[in-house]
Amino acid sequence: MASSGVLKSAFVMFIVCMAATSAPEVAEAAVVCRDVVNHLLPCVSYVQNGGLPAAQCCNGVRTLYGEAQTSADRQNVCKCIKSAINGIPYSGFNLGNAASLPDKCNLHLPYKISPSTDCNK
Repeated sequence: MASSGVLKSAFVMFIVCMAATSAPEVAEAAVVCRDVVNHLLPCVSYVQNGGLPAAQCCNGVRTLYGEAQTSADRQNVCKCIKSAINGIPYSGFNLGNAASLPDKCNLHLPYKISPSTDCNK
């Protein structure tokens, strides 16, 4: 479904940056793709339409951020989202909404959300 793909593509920017900017750790990933999707699903409307994200969206983003504590977890989240959005186009509007999501949810990240983030770093 195209609209679901737009959400996934926009969220990759947010989650990928969480994975890329954290200190390296050696551990096996505990966060699985199913959980990533479940946490981010409530954010579809915000990424597609803008406005204010639903409380469930912000709760999901914060929960996912809190669960992805190891490098392996953050990389797994990043790879999961990139895999889910593979081949689905996105617009500047969707990217802007995804990039603003952390601030809208009072989760202040010390890095910029970008689609070019490398999940392996």
